[in-house]
Amino acid sequence: MAEELTPATPDESEEPIKQRKNGLYPGVSDELAENMKSGWADTELRDLEPIAQAAETAARRAALSARFPGERLVIPAGNLKTRSNDTEYAFRASVEYVYLTGNQTEDGVLVLEPMAEGHEATIYLLPRSDRENGEFWLDGQGELWVGRRHSLTEAGTLYGIPASDVRELAGALREATGPVRVVRGYDAGIEAALTDKVTAERDEELRVFLSEARLVKDEFEIGELQKAVDSTVRGFEDVVKVLDKAEATSERYIEGTFFLRARVEGNDVGYGTIAAAGPHACTLHWVRNDGAVRSGELLLLDAGVETHTYYTADVTRTLPINGRFSDLQRKIYDAVYEAQEAGIAAVKPGAKYRDFHDAAQRVLAEKLVEWGLVEGPVERVLELGLQRRWTLHGTGHMLGMDVHDCAAARVEAYVDGTLEPGMCLTVEPGLYFQADDLTVPEEYRGIGVRIEDDILVTEDGNRNLSAALPRRSDEVEAWMASLKG
Repeated sequence: MAEELTPATPDESEEPIKQRKNGLYPGVSDELAENMKSGWADTELRDLEPIAQAAETAARRAALSARFPGERLVIPAGNLKTRSNDTEYAFRASVEYVYLTGNQTEDGVLVLEPMAEGHEATIYLLPRSDRENGEFWLDGQGELWVGRRHSLTEAGTLYGIPASDVRELAGALREATGPVRVVRGYDAGIEAALTDKVTAERDEELRVFLSEARLVKDEFEIGELQKAVDSTVRGFEDVVKVLDKAEATSERYIEGTFFLRARVEGNDVGYGTIAAAGPHACTLHWVRNDGAVRSGELLLLDAGVETHTYYTADVTRTLPINGRFSDLQRKIYDAVYEAQEAGIAAVKPGAKYRDFHDAAQRVLAEKLVEWGLVEGPVERVLELGLQRRWTLHGTGHMLGMDVHDCAAARVEAYVDGTLEPGMCLTVEPGLYFQADDLTVPEEYRGIGVRIEDDILVTEDGNRNLSAALPRRSDEVEAWMASLKG
């Protein structure tokens, strides 16, 4: 990785360029600095069209404006975070900001300025790198280091929002008067500029509203979720085709194989891939992915592709590594499949959100009683939650731009709420028999099974967005055989 010189910040352009402590060049000569200012072609993009979701983001801003009339609303994208020394983590903008703008660049801020009627929106961004002061080739975030930024004019066209220089925003906010709210946790500089103007309670109301606004997806969002799922299906197929190579290496071969599909067809993985073979399947969020992959054991693969617009799939399949379930593996797998079928059937408009969880848990409790692993009756098991020793987690969650979407929504609007068309959630029951669980027969120990699909609530029931991936045990075996064959 190349090393850069560090110049003064743009508003200190008269100061000498700061040299990197251990840089190989002692500085920049006046002649070189002058040479770098000129001889560059005009690269302004003049034939841009608005982004695909411009109409949807405008409608979302209108709903936000209607909820908080007369108040200034500030929604930051966030800043780069240092990974090591002068390298940064890959940037992912706040979902609140992307949901309202479609823009994904660091340091961006959306401001809704109150007017006599409604609000006037402005998107504050870093403009093109300055060639006059050398920023574009000397600064670590200059365009010759990290790539071209859109000009403010280009950004205004793309996002349908007038764009201004974000470097002027903090000062303007310090001088601003009137009620203001900010989405906290993303931009310390913006928050500092508003420190005497905001309250935690009022800011939380803004955050909650933006979380609940995402509970029901519009048509653009549904299309993006389907894209994410379709790519994820192909990623699972990729993994099955290379299970022999994973056996020769480790779970990381599985993780890397899926990641390739995510980066080729999408933006990234939507969360850390869980490639859990053998007893690792009993660790719910096993993301170390450094264990052995052995024939005769199960692979629990929980993974999702994130699209370029930040919508993610979240799918799990539990696969026999050698392509065939043993009798006991099939018994446990089929129990989870039956529970998932009951859960999916409970997803429909007008149903309570909790219904799919309760339906799946009842089936699993019945199986545990039937197998003699817990003493019945089933009603007692469910009342006391005794099945949770082996089921462990909730049966699903909302899905969208975050894998666990809408997390800041009020309980009464989410977990205690009612399903509506356009909501998208996972249904993912599981059974996990820990390797050291002495309460179950030895042959159960180390077996973990989860099956997860992404379910859209429709006007007349639901649609399984991930139905292209087989779920029934015999269909899973046939599917794996066809891919390996």
